[in-house]
Amino acid sequence: MKHIIFVCLGNICRSPMAEAIMKELAPQWNIESRATSSWEHGNPIHLGTRKILEHYHISYDKKKESQQISKADADACDIILAMDQQNINDLKKMLPYSLHHKIHLLAKQDVPDPWYTGNFQETYLLISQACQDWLKTLS
Repeated sequence: MKHIIFVCLGNICRSPMAEAIMKELAPQWNIESRATSSWEHGNPIHLGTRKILEHYHISYDKKKESQQISKADADACDIILAMDQQNINDLKKMLPYSLHHKIHLLAKQDVPDPWYTGNFQETYLLISQACQDWLKTLS
């Protein structure tokens, strides 16, 4: 069984969105999401993310709270999919070199953070396509 961790800055917008989408696509896999920062630690999924997932009838963990990635998380997973190049840079500073081979960019381009852009639709479409691409690659 594959174990994937999606990572973004705060773990309230992009990574929980990716987690929910991939759980729909590959329910047999262990899918989680985390943050690179502790800024949003303990906060729930952003309202905009909840609304877009509900719009597309994608279930999500309503009790999920933001968590920062740990070395133990990285040790336990097969792959870490980051939303943008800054997330990758941060992950490589946070995690030992021996785990860097697990870190990859989710999409062919950075996925914009809707916390800043307000465009949850654009983010959803990019993440949805990238999850489908990774599903093909990892299957």
